[in-house]
Amino acid sequence: MPVSTATPGVFVEEVPSGTRTLTGVATSITAMVGRTRRGSVDVPLDCASWPDFERRCGGLWAESELGYAVHHFFVNGGGRVLVSRVAAGAATATHGLGGAGGLRLAAADPGSWGDRLRVSVDHGVAGSVTAVSGPDAFHLTVEEIDPAVEVLRGYEQAVVAREFFTHVSVDPLSPRYVHTVLAQQSALIRATAVPAARPAAGARLPFGGGSDGSVAQATDAAFEAAIGRLDQADLVNLMSVPPIARDRPTSAATWAAALAFCERRRAVLLVDPPDSWTRTADAADLVGGMDAFRSNNSVFTFPRVMAADPLQQNASRPFAPSGAVAGVIARTDAARGFWKAAAGTEATLRGLAGLERTLTDDDSGLLNPRGVNALRELSVVGPVVWGARTGRGADVMASEWKYLPVRRTALHIEESLVRGLRWAVFEPNDHALWGQLRASVTGFMQDLFRKGAFFGTTPSEAYLVRCDATTTTPADAAVGVVNVVVGFAPLRPAEFVILTFQQMAGQSAT
Repeated sequence: MPVSTATPGVFVEEVPSGTRTLTGVATSITAMVGRTRRGSVDVPLDCASWPDFERRCGGLWAESELGYAVHHFFVNGGGRVLVSRVAAGAATATHGLGGAGGLRLAAADPGSWGDRLRVSVDHGVAGSVTAVSGPDAFHLTVEEIDPAVEVLRGYEQAVVAREFFTHVSVDPLSPRYVHTVLAQQSALIRATAVPAARPAAGARLPFGGGSDGSVAQATDAAFEAAIGRLDQADLVNLMSVPPIARDRPTSAATWAAALAFCERRRAVLLVDPPDSWTRTADAADLVGGMDAFRSNNSVFTFPRVMAADPLQQNASRPFAPSGAVAGVIARTDAARGFWKAAAGTEATLRGLAGLERTLTDDDSGLLNPRGVNALRELSVVGPVVWGARTGRGADVMASEWKYLPVRRTALHIEESLVRGLRWAVFEPNDHALWGQLRASVTGFMQDLFRKGAFFGTTPSEAYLVRCDATTTTPADAAVGVVNVVVGFAPLRPAEFVILTFQQMAGQSAT
């Protein structure tokens, strides 16, 4: 807006530059789907560390492989995992204060863990500072205990979590209405029914009725529902669906639902090798119906990894590799960039006892041309990821998305542009808009070029951005369409390093 110049002097007018900075999205947020002992069944849980997962989801559990995959993810350098819980058949622990018609409480989420909850109610001492604020108010204490510790060391030593809620009320008009306070502030319980009168005082009243369900109840439909809940997540880059249990692999229906999600959300699905792949040829041919999941957005690895099981006296046993591989990808992204293949001698698999099978060069020569990434045990280095191909990476397919880092670079650019250019929706579709779009996208691509994400020594060799009258015709503009053409020269991994030696004939020094 023009500056008013009614009075002589020097005036300043700030003019927008018209250029909007476009920021790249995160690259290694990993979603995992499976059974856990606790956690929300409504939204995915965002865990930033292994202790965070232990606290919110219950840690390792002998009845589920998910916890082990999450642990392998963090050990190998992963930074953020979204856990979508499958809790089919699980029941929520409850407690009724005052019997029928009284205050009814329930654990915050289903599972037998809720049976470890204890609640105490008191009204304080009349006339003292501990007295409640009115006839409808009371103090509520919630504790989670470890029963095994209670037997050995007493109640106080057994308390693993404790919450205090003072002056809560059964009056719906009170700012301390117990239903609202627990819903907003408690990580342990919820109020499911609130009576007209406050509950009587009582100490350490137990919950009961919690159940974890069973493996048999974790149906394909339950897994598909958990995958669908991931649509609530803002961004997903990688996805892992570990076997439901040691003796029950992920089903074809679940893989299909997971792959459909990844293709829709520009994510990459890490497909675990079934335990039926006992030979390299099984993996090379993707036997067992796994060939159906070849995709630009899928990745196959072989064999399974070996690791100690803390719940089995640290005995070593095979595990699905997707959690560890996702961690390696995240670690590589942070250290080198998403355009660097998460493979090679730097892509070590940490925290493992080894691999289920030892692969030779001949095995790699069979797997690699078929689009299956080998996990190899190298002397001195240890177990490493030794392949960087997508599910469409078989040589015979001749896919332009043969290599995983190339595919992930494209997905990163697509997702970043989709999010970063939303401001252009409903703007006048003219030369001014086209110029702004060119400037924003060029700035984004130039930043990636400077970081080394593209092949080429100059920007013109590395990428192109076009948005003008040649890309958006009058017919396009008439129907509200603006076309931005973006291209990039990908960095493909050097799978084969060819050394050419020449022996030189001896010559005199003169």
